[in-house]
Amino acid sequence: MQHTELEKKILTISSEMSAQQIIWRRYLHQYPEISNNEFETTKYLANELKKLSIKTKKLKLPTGLTAEIKGKYPGPIVAVRTDIDALPILEQTNLVFQSKNKGCMHACGHDMHMAVVLGTAAVLQKMKDELHGSVRFLFQPSEEMPPGGARPMIEEGVLQNVQMIFGLHVDPHLKTGKIGLRDGVSMASVTDFDLIVYGKSGHAARPHNTVDAIVTAAEVIESLQKIVSREIDPIDSVVITFGKISGGYARNVICDRVHIVGTIRTLSTKASKDVPKKVKRIAQAICKAHGAKVEMFIKGEYPVLVNDFSTNEILQKNYISLFGKNKIEQTAQVLGGEDFACYLEHVKGAMFRLGVKNKKIEADKPWHSPKFIADEEALYFGTSLISASVIDSLGKLSR
Repeated sequence: MQHTELEKKILTISSEMSAQQIIWRRYLHQYPEISNNEFETTKYLANELKKLSIKTKKLKLPTGLTAEIKGKYPGPIVAVRTDIDALPILEQTNLVFQSKNKGCMHACGHDMHMAVVLGTAAVLQKMKDELHGSVRFLFQPSEEMPPGGARPMIEEGVLQNVQMIFGLHVDPHLKTGKIGLRDGVSMASVTDFDLIVYGKSGHAARPHNTVDAIVTAAEVIESLQKIVSREIDPIDSVVITFGKISGGYARNVICDRVHIVGTIRTLSTKASKDVPKKVKRIAQAICKAHGAKVEMFIKGEYPVLVNDFSTNEILQKNYISLFGKNKIEQTAQVLGGEDFACYLEHVKGAMFRLGVKNKKIEADKPWHSPKFIADEEALYFGTSLISASVIDSLGKLSR
């Protein structure tokens, strides 16, 4: 392929950074930390950025940080975001650098995200003379645990004067070397909620003197599944899932309290507002019919993730220029959620999918699997793309 001098420089520096990025990634993979507990991760990132002579800024939040590179020329600010938290999963890979924090794992690729963004910061620091403006890097805590870290960071002003934002997510369904793009609605809204059903306890042999919270809760769960099939337009995508239910004391004691943990996923803002109301209405009606009571608690909400067309256009153009037009796929809408969507409510931007699939090294397991592996060769592609896209977007926005 014929590359411009600027593209050659980006590809060369990105290639030179690959070995260091693998070091970063493997260290971060060995020492994962769950949401809102990314204390050592934050310190490590700050130290590595300091080594790159990049100015950092601590947040009022316990974890997470921002960093900024000012270009040679005045101009707008473009942001790049990575999440930094891991999952409470016991790793089951045979990697020589597998997690040393038992029961905690980077099973969603956030270690890869951090390595890509650190690499991008290193590349752009060496190319400051090409920047018509500034680049702000957001190292965000708690993506995996609603209410998430995006909104608290926004409240601290991390988007001040930002005109465009880039995000990425590794994708084990895309081969290494490929990326995925999608305009408009890409990922679902998330509403995490708890239901607590209150009954009246008593002896198992005398149910007529009690209000059985388990039986009532079972009917609530079964009935709420009918929202999707009977109260939602079949064209709309909605999922209601219950991941945990707990209650009861002994086999001969009728239960008086059941705790139900659920999540709602939708691909429309309207449905994200309507479905929780339907859940509450139906749960209350069933409990009232049985003489029970119910409380509903919203634990966290992420909006629908809507990618900006013009941002995707920049990503597409630059990836084609760097690696060829056959390396881009249109990704399908998914009902997974991402609080990167919160940034997109305030500033235009997009999240692209970075292919990390490589069957030869068993990098083909799904997100959140204890056997999840990502192909480290993808770091080079992600770093090159974001670096080129940042430089391009700053040039366009400053005109």
